[in-house]
Amino acid sequence: MYFCTRFIENNNLKNNNLQTLTKQQIQGKLEYYCAYQERCYKEVEEKLYSFKISTLEKEQILIYLIENNFVNEERFAQSFVRGKHNYKFWGKNRIINELKFRNISSRIIETALNEIPETTYLQNFHALAEKNWEAIKAPKGPNKNKKFIDFLLRKGYETNLIYEKLNELDNETM
Repeated sequence: MYFCTRFIENNNLKNNNLQTLTKQQIQGKLEYYCAYQERCYKEVEEKLYSFKISTLEKEQILIYLIENNFVNEERFAQSFVRGKHNYKFWGKNRIINELKFRNISSRIIETALNEIPETTYLQNFHALAEKNWEAIKAPKGPNKNKKFIDFLLRKGYETNLIYEKLNELDNETM
């Protein structure tokens, strides 16, 4: 019970602090928020709506952030693509879906996907596929194939690549 009341008290304090901030203070917080990590318009807008200010002030702050290059969707998309592919080894399909979820335009998505060289994309795919094939403990057969395909589909790779690699690995271990 103590935890619940303490949480509610802390939450109320946070909400009261948000109400007492001026437009300049909120703008400064959002400048830091955007400078710390690349953000898309949707993320900044969601953060901005957590503050208790008028719609006009929210719009003015958003315009300021865009004009001063704190928010740049193209730069965000390029950074997102590089990061998700190089560190999480996501495929193009998953990256495209995540960017669409963040309301990034198709033109910007296509430009951002050019950040991944085709050779690097295929190298990462083959390395990930081979590592996963070896990690699956199921005996060779439909169960292992399903696990392999499902994993790579969740990662966002194209089905033609997955099935070509499956045939290669399946025939290799015969």
